[in-house]
Amino acid sequence: MTDLPAYLRPFVLGVLEGSDVRVDRLGEIDLYRPPGTARGGAILFVHGGPGPAGLEVMPRDWPVYKGYATAAARRGLVSAVVDHSLIHGLDRLVTAADEVEAAVGVLRSDPRVDPDRVGLWFFSGAGLLAGEWLDSRPDWLRFVALTYPLLATPPGVDDLVTAAEVIGKHKDLPVLLTRVGLEREELAGPVAEFVSAGGAALDIIDVPKGHHGFDMLDHTEESRAAVTKALDWAIAHLGEEPGTDGKLLVPPPATKKTTTTRRTTSAPKAAVAVQEAPAPAEPATQPPVTPAPVTPAPVVPAAPQPPLAGLGAATVAAVTADTPAARVIGREHAAYDAHDLEAFLAMYSPTARILLADGTELKGRRFLREFYRPRFAAGRCKTEVVQRLMLGEWVVEHVITYDDGETPQLALYRVVDGLITDVEFRS
Repeated sequence: MTDLPAYLRPFVLGVLEGSDVRVDRLGEIDLYRPPGTARGGAILFVHGGPGPAGLEVMPRDWPVYKGYATAAARRGLVSAVVDHSLIHGLDRLVTAADEVEAAVGVLRSDPRVDPDRVGLWFFSGAGLLAGEWLDSRPDWLRFVALTYPLLATPPGVDDLVTAAEVIGKHKDLPVLLTRVGLEREELAGPVAEFVSAGGAALDIIDVPKGHHGFDMLDHTEESRAAVTKALDWAIAHLGEEPGTDGKLLVPPPATKKTTTTRRTTSAPKAAVAVQEAPAPAEPATQPPVTPAPVTPAPVVPAAPQPPLAGLGAATVAAVTADTPAARVIGREHAAYDAHDLEAFLAMYSPTARILLADGTELKGRRFLREFYRPRFAAGRCKTEVVQRLMLGEWVVEHVITYDDGETPQLALYRVVDGLITDVEFRS
């Protein structure tokens, strides 16, 4: 065993894959599914980095991560391990953060997963990715676990949200730290600061004789007990019963959306005007015309109502009818109006693309968060929908934005699998 690289040594619990756990590989993500068909909670295990020189086996194939994921699946959870760019160097930190966020979206969309019961578990260098989740705290995030984490960004590396600065910000978010007594000096100091800042908001499992990577290096009873206790803790925090099937991440749009129907009546009015012509002919003043001449009238309706008018009315009805895509956009608008940044972002795909009217392009929730955070904080989120058209997965709106003055715009939204994937604004 000592001839093996550290990352290829067996997992401390000795868990092996078996027929009771099914593993599906989707791109860079491995999904571990428990027996049965029940829908339940899930854990995403996020490996650290950077990896050693000459790395030949990617982390999702390391025994330690396969072991954690298999152990969780055998306890009834869907679990996942994602290969991300941090393994190639700390200069890939921002890219890795986007990849992890995309993996969360894949995991939450799995039919076996209750999307409101997901936990994130970060190891080693991935501790640098945990701060943003501690800061944003999406409603579906049931816990954050950190095992021998790196919590201070080295000089020269793009800094993300530092975990010690935001620990405890959300009192209802459980956070677990597994720390080792024989930690490297450069990691031990920031971990101590994190513990000091966390106070009562932090649960801690200590491994006094453990090294960094104890769950593959130190095959002792102390190590096995620490890993088992951490798994028990995670499973306990995912154990709540799932919410009702109709539960929405974002409340439905408020009734003030009637501005849309009020404005769009201008289009149907033209069709109504065509039908108003017979109305002035009062039945009281022309009684003879009412009984007899109406019999040959089957041919008459075709003449007074041109086919184009009928087609126009049908088209208006089709493009203004409610659609699943329109309901997603409505929830996005409701979150925007309520200045709820995380509920707003929850309506977007992790890899969403937004093209602003000035040509600026935003890709991924990370950049959406950075762009919109100051606007939400300043209360500058106000948009009036003048008219809306829907067709399949597309929603097109004529809007007036009041974020920076009064600006009329066209907004084109595309919704795929319940999430917004593309948006384009045109002035």
